[in-house]
Parts: sequence; structure tokens; C-alpha cells
Amino acid sequence: MSSYVTDVSAAPSEIALAHFEARLTFEADCWDVHDAMRRGLKDFVLLDVRGPDAYQKAHIPGAVNLPYGKIIERKLSDWPKDTLFVVYCAGPHCNAANKAAVRFARLGRPVKELIGGMTGWADEGFPYAHGVEEGQLEQVA
Repeated sequence: MSSYVTDVSAAPSEIALAHFEARLTFEADCWDVHDAMRRGLKDFVLLDVRGPDAYQKAHIPGAVNLPYGKIIERKLSDWPKDTLFVVYCAGPHCNAANKAAVRFARLGRPVKELIGGMTGWADEGFPYAHGVEEGQLEQVA
């Protein structure tokens, strides 16, 4: 007798390795983002892709706000084409980060999704910021 866990065998190691390495090319986790930002490593742009009202209410410190529907090349022109954007939204129940990632990919821009978004950030116990941060993009309606 076996459990539901073992009813389907685990993938061979080389296939598992390819799968999990590939996932890391699409995702960043909250701890890694927090650690990089805490240490001042600015090798990516953290982008909150929710609307301006949600951003002002609470967002991840250091994040730039650009709603996913407003992601166009003109809005990204201040960043070099090889800039990595890490996008997030409200959390696992929200697909705005996925929609933003699609837009970045269509524009030929590197992108990763922040796993868990705002919910994941809160689950890690990290603080939120409020209002609009200095250096913020123009507010878009």
C-alpha cells in the first residue's frame, strides 16, 4: 500500500534538476529580495504592479509603482534593456504579476515574479512602506 505522495514516482534527478533550475529563472523569493535590498545590492528593479491607491496604502520598501496595464517601452526608457525587473502584486490570489511578466517578456525585457507578492512579504514578517517613495515614477491614473 502506498500514499498519494508515492503513487507517482519522483522524476529522475537530471529531470528534477532541470525543472527546479528553470523555476529559479522565473521566480525570486521574498527573503532573497529583502536581503539584496537590505545590503544595497541594486541589480534589479522591484516593481509593484498594482494600482497607485493600493501602492500608497502599503508596498514593499524600495519598490517602484507601475500598474501592469501601464507597462510600455516608453515608461521603461530610463532603465537599460538588460535591467532585471522583479514584479509583484497582492499575492497568490492575484495574477497582476503574471500579466506584468507577460508584458515585460513581450517587450524583450528580463523579468522574474516575486513569489507570494505582498502576502509572501508579510508572511516573512518584513515591514511595509506607505505613501509614495522618492524617485517614484510619475503617478499614472
